[in-house]
Amino acid sequence: MDHDEVENNDGNLDQMYTLDEALSVVGFGRFQVLVLCYAGLGSIAEAMEVMILSFVGPAVKSQWELSSAQESLITTVVFAGMLVGAYSWGIISDNYGRRKGLLSVAIVTTISAFLSTFSPDYITLIILRVFVGVGLGGGPVYSAWFLEFVPAQKRGTWMVIFSTFWSVGTILEASLAWIIMPRLGWRWLLALSSIPSFAALILYGYVIESPRYLYMRGKMNDVHNILKKMAILNQTELPSGMLVSDRRPELDEEFAPAERIGLLSSGSNEVTFFKAGFSSVIMLFSSTLVKTTLLLWVVYFGNSFAYYGIILLTSEISSGQSECGPATLNSKISDDASLYRDVFITSFAELPGLILSAIIVDFLGRKRSMALMYLFSFIFLLPLFFKPQHEFLTTGLLFGARMFVIGTFTIVGIYCPEIYPTAVRSTGYGVASAVGRIGGMICPLVAVQLVTGCHLVPALIFFEVVIALSGICVMLFPFETKGRKLTDTVAACNSS
Repeated sequence: MDHDEVENNDGNLDQMYTLDEALSVVGFGRFQVLVLCYAGLGSIAEAMEVMILSFVGPAVKSQWELSSAQESLITTVVFAGMLVGAYSWGIISDNYGRRKGLLSVAIVTTISAFLSTFSPDYITLIILRVFVGVGLGGGPVYSAWFLEFVPAQKRGTWMVIFSTFWSVGTILEASLAWIIMPRLGWRWLLALSSIPSFAALILYGYVIESPRYLYMRGKMNDVHNILKKMAILNQTELPSGMLVSDRRPELDEEFAPAERIGLLSSGSNEVTFFKAGFSSVIMLFSSTLVKTTLLLWVVYFGNSFAYYGIILLTSEISSGQSECGPATLNSKISDDASLYRDVFITSFAELPGLILSAIIVDFLGRKRSMALMYLFSFIFLLPLFFKPQHEFLTTGLLFGARMFVIGTFTIVGIYCPEIYPTAVRSTGYGVASAVGRIGGMICPLVAVQLVTGCHLVPALIFFEVVIALSGICVMLFPFETKGRKLTDTVAACNSS
């Protein structure tokens, strides 16, 4: 009997189709554009709340007469909150649905971000920004949710397009700070920057559960209803026949307790949550996924370390603020308007990297594209070992390195949710992102402290080593995901 046919009760043969086949037939159309807009809104909100740290810290330090350590803590606690959030939202999303994960993220981010505006003192601001960080840790949920609506064809290109929303958010925040900070101050900037989070919460009612999540749970009627809506909006038709699961029970049996323990637990909700979370994380270290998980952690750490570090190096070296440079009037007098303008301009450095990623990700594949971009970012930093450099050349080299690093950041953000099965996709993506946040927290200690301490070469060596190790890990990834169907269970990965 043909794989795509099944015998009915009357002895006739009915056509069968799977979710991946249905998504391919329905294609990418108006429905996915609406999903992209909502997921992109979440990405913009995350980017603006992260970018705002560059502007609020110095303003609060001046107003409340804080020490440098206290100013740094405002940034550190946000990344610490993101560590917790990236792990927690992944567990909620994988065990209770993408919609509940998105709602939780929107509520926590919106409330804490807006209340930060009214912080009466430093301690209150710190506490609220921790919760903002927890909410921002849900960024991978938006990405995984969007990914699960996209057919395999050109999936890489559309995920790169999704990544551009982050850059849009950084540009919006820089332009908003340029306009608001000199006139109205940091409280107004915090308030206005929370608008995208409010919008995500208000529009939540239109969010539809991921069909792949429902498919993995065996809710075929719900999946079919969503597919029908997709077909209507996209002005296409579903395949003829019956939607069936492509899961193989005999392969899933070994992993079924781990996947379902959180939902079948008869204990309290808290016990259920922690059992579900523990089982999801344990699955990341199964024999099938452990190599992938550890390699992804190194790559995410390296990406965050290099990305945020290059931004800091650009500030320290190009602006002439390094203590090792000659003492000039320009290096000691800070012009706020100039700062906002420069940050606004440098934010555009990411756009060429995103465009290049979109061009090569489905042509060369994920692994080769990342390896190539790591190589070029490594090459762009090499001339900085030889000094002195002209200021224009130094800035150009750092911008080039940033362009290629944002490319690797973008493509690994496609590869990670593609390589993990639906059962642990958000958890795996979230935990990897959390490890990346550690890199973001550590890089200021290495980059800024070394550069300001007249140790530019050791700082560059750190960056080159991290970039090289990340590139090696990329080449060790088990397989390419270009054009590959998404898997739903850990067991299915063995047969891919």
